[in-house]
Amino acid sequence: MFENLSNRLQEAFARLRGKGRLREADIDAALKEVRMALLEADVNFKVAKSFVASVRERALGQEVLKSLTPAQQVIKIVNEELTRLMGEEAVGISFSPSPPTVILLVGLQGSGKTTTAGKLAKLLREEGRSPVLVAADVYRPAAVDQLRRVGDLAGVPVLTAAELGVKADPVRIARAGIEAAKRSGRDLVIIDSAGRLHIDDSMMDELRRMKAETSPHEVLLVVDAMTGQEAVNIAKTFDQRLGVSGVILTKLDGDARGGAALSVRAVTEKPIKFVGVGEKLGDLQPFHPSRMSSRILGMGDVLTLIERAERSIDQKKAQELRERLRSDQFTLEDFVDQLRQIRKMGPLEELLSMIPGTAKLKKVGALQVDERELVKIEAIINSMTREERVNPAIIDGSRRKRIARGSGTRVQDVNRVLKQFQQTRKLMKQLSGVERQLTKGNLRFPFLQ
Repeated sequence: MFENLSNRLQEAFARLRGKGRLREADIDAALKEVRMALLEADVNFKVAKSFVASVRERALGQEVLKSLTPAQQVIKIVNEELTRLMGEEAVGISFSPSPPTVILLVGLQGSGKTTTAGKLAKLLREEGRSPVLVAADVYRPAAVDQLRRVGDLAGVPVLTAAELGVKADPVRIARAGIEAAKRSGRDLVIIDSAGRLHIDDSMMDELRRMKAETSPHEVLLVVDAMTGQEAVNIAKTFDQRLGVSGVILTKLDGDARGGAALSVRAVTEKPIKFVGVGEKLGDLQPFHPSRMSSRILGMGDVLTLIERAERSIDQKKAQELRERLRSDQFTLEDFVDQLRQIRKMGPLEELLSMIPGTAKLKKVGALQVDERELVKIEAIINSMTREERVNPAIIDGSRRKRIARGSGTRVQDVNRVLKQFQQTRKLMKQLSGVERQLTKGNLRFPFLQ
């Protein structure tokens, strides 16, 4: 996500670091690189030009030229301007005070609209809402069946023309779906409208009628982030001809450039409300401009990492692990369970990108990420007997050979896993000791006295 843009920007800023004072020529040279990076990322050229002009105006001010750390001041300005460009604050769903809230999803075929409907329903259901999905796409083959499948996975009911007892007309289906939701006490209706391969008058006329008949509280446009500048053009056209209240960018995890995310808000003046960062139903996230800006500049995104951990990690198991650590009972079973919990949070490379400083380590080759290693570790531990997982001290040479054969690995791999486990156990024991001292108030830091 944004890898190319992030690397180019960091290269541009690296030339400013180490300078005691910045001259106007230094700033212009760096901003020329920034402008090229934005254009290569497929950012709208007017947006790129305006962005660089804003940064230059602020960077040539006294706060930078007289600063003791001018390079950091410039990066701070770029961070703030990137955040402003993408919308400054996160904008969520505008829920109706008198339910149900109606959300109309629109977009072209292939943008991921139907899957996004399921993802959004799942996300809002987990936040305490009671959603229902309405299948209003009667043109695309298997569109209704696809929505049923994602609805089942999300744990959300799906209303179709047959169930509602109406003709296969998108507008009638949408209207009947809202009435059915009211009768059943549902407080949220998500309408999956029909898309087309390209924007045409018949599609827009149908969407305008559907909007007029259903009076949705949100009209969210679903666009594929990987189409870059084309996504921005689609968003602009939909907004001009239909009027949208926000945008959902899909496939952002596969977009190494990021032009759509940086341009959509500036061109359409409509907020990006959610972003799709994977294929699973849980891979839809609220869009936070400030956090995304920090990630682009290699500063990490600790808040999103914490939120993801809170959603993915079993709090009961976490408390049990804490107690086991305190009593020095951390085993290989606990070790593999922690690896599984981490994998539930998402791709390891993405998680590491949220930790400040890791982007620089990865760039110089000091941080290598390989998801297959986690699979190998789990396979090795699963090849052990329960007695071996609880008491790894009994694992001698012959046992190591058996474990290696059972997991399809080498004895050296088994040795490495056992060593990693001992190091992890030692570290967690130390951290547990520090926690106990902090809880008791006995820990003292001489340099703070």
